[in-house]
Amino acid sequence: MHKEDLETATPDATRARQLDRFNALLDEILPANRFYARKLAGIEPPIDWETFAALPFTTKAELVEDQAAAPPLGTIATYPRERYLTYHQTSGTTGHPLMVLDTRESWDWWIECWQYIYRAAGVTDADRLFLAFSFGPFIGFWAAHAAGLELGAMGIPGGGLDSKARLRMLASAEATVLLSTPTYALRLAEVARQAGIDLSATGVHATIHAGEPGAGIPAVRNRIEEAWGARCFDHSGATEVGAYGYTCAEQTGLHLIESEFIGEVLDPATGQAVPEGDVGELVLTNLGRAGWPVIRYRTGDLVKAGGHDCACGRTFQMLPGGLIGRADDLMVVRGINIYPSSIEAIVRDFDVDEFRIVRTRQQEMEELVVEVEAVADVAEALADAFSERLAVRIPTKVVPADSLPRFELKARRVVDER
Repeated sequence: MHKEDLETATPDATRARQLDRFNALLDEILPANRFYARKLAGIEPPIDWETFAALPFTTKAELVEDQAAAPPLGTIATYPRERYLTYHQTSGTTGHPLMVLDTRESWDWWIECWQYIYRAAGVTDADRLFLAFSFGPFIGFWAAHAAGLELGAMGIPGGGLDSKARLRMLASAEATVLLSTPTYALRLAEVARQAGIDLSATGVHATIHAGEPGAGIPAVRNRIEEAWGARCFDHSGATEVGAYGYTCAEQTGLHLIESEFIGEVLDPATGQAVPEGDVGELVLTNLGRAGWPVIRYRTGDLVKAGGHDCACGRTFQMLPGGLIGRADDLMVVRGINIYPSSIEAIVRDFDVDEFRIVRTRQQEMEELVVEVEAVADVAEALADAFSERLAVRIPTKVVPADSLPRFELKARRVVDER
């Protein structure tokens, strides 16, 4: 079936296809995949959805421990090492980096997943893709680059350059699409403003972002679109899982690529599905990566469970508002639950170049201070907005311009001084 047909299939047809593909995956990986041969001992495919819902979860900690106990690949690798083509590592943001390998077949699968992202963003073979990314072992936009070449679009690698040089290359190469983290898109806009460069005149018509939730936050998306004069699209993925979500032109949330993943939104405490409209943890099973599969993988990402209706016509499940935050990012300030993305959603409504969140503890109570590169009046208004929209007082502190760190990949704006 064509991607367009898969994206508009009935939810029942999609679900039936998912179960068929999952059972085919089990036939391929068992018993050769020692990791899942142990975890799924006693499971005989084909299985039904009731049995699937009782399968054990997989966690990042398990994969890291498995690789440490059986180096270099761990027991998660289904095939001999010689079968694998690409090498990547997780970023290590939440712990020890994890090595992840792909076969020729599963790398082609990554490329296929990215075609959904490009199609939704209106990218065609006439485009020129500027990848503002240093190409290291983190998978970042490696798959985006390969998928762009497969599409027939020109790939312009922006690695090994500072921000000014990247802007010069983007303009001289007449790039039409920017791929970066949302933080770095704003950083490039800051540098362009300082240099007197009008980004809206560059010809970029779309920006595609991954690596952090920012592009799913309306205030962040609006700032990027205003700075670049282009439509801003979000994308979600993970090295150990694959490229699993994208936004369409309606910009109401992420579509799960249900042709290639089984997605569940579960209560982190009970493991039960949450009702539509409620927030839970995203749990994913990839269906096209037999060489390095993950089954019921707890991503740690919090999302809102959505339905299957979108004005764009796609029937893939929606995650309204995209990634809300990570379960381990939760900060509790005087009884109020706060995520970094909630703070950023407010900060980006103000004229702030950069910010960070400092966590402290006073008399066993957690406290926050938000440091901002802004004028005093803006900082005062921002503190008022925190009180009004988060129902808790969060002090703001003005710091000198260009004193806070800038980031190319995942921004690390939370400093823990507890």
